[in-house]
Amino acid sequence: MTLLLKLSQLIDWLNERVARGAFWLVLLMTIVSSANAVVRFLFDYSSNGLLEIQWYLFAAVFLLCAPYALQRNEHVRIDVLSGKLSPRGLAVIDIIGSLFFLLPMVILILWLSLPLIAESIKINEMSANAGGLLRWPVKILLPIGFTLLALQGISELIKRIAFLSGMIDDPNDKKKGPTAEEELAAAIAAAKAQEAK
Repeated sequence: MTLLLKLSQLIDWLNERVARGAFWLVLLMTIVSSANAVVRFLFDYSSNGLLEIQWYLFAAVFLLCAPYALQRNEHVRIDVLSGKLSPRGLAVIDIIGSLFFLLPMVILILWLSLPLIAESIKINEMSANAGGLLRWPVKILLPIGFTLLALQGISELIKRIAFLSGMIDDPNDKKKGPTAEEELAAAIAAAKAQEAK
């Protein structure tokens, strides 16, 4: 089990690094959106490509940060049920949910999406909109995001089993650290401080 816990830590580290990188896409998406609005207002010009970049960035943030949300226990739960369970009961529900819902859903999405992505790359699929972008780069995010989500599901499964075995503390306890927004603000402030040097 110690080896599995090391694997879980490695998966957690990977998904945290990917999510921290994806946080910057929110800033980029905001800049693109603002620039597009200003250009449309000042010059009465709009670009489908700029609109699609916003959609692509949103897709990237959603797909690349979903595993991090699962890791931090920020995913959606049915509070009416989970609030009444003991930590051990909640861990059992998490194990059942991971084994019978999360992992099968992720595997199904991966299985169904791979042929679509391969075809998109093969034909060099473009957006049907005038001035639109290539479609396959955003479609590649599907297997990347869902593979990371599957890995995080495995990590959470390992942690719940270790908790039930008495090897680790309750993984469902919310960490008392800064929120994602506070972490992003701190990272931006640190970057600005480094630029000032």
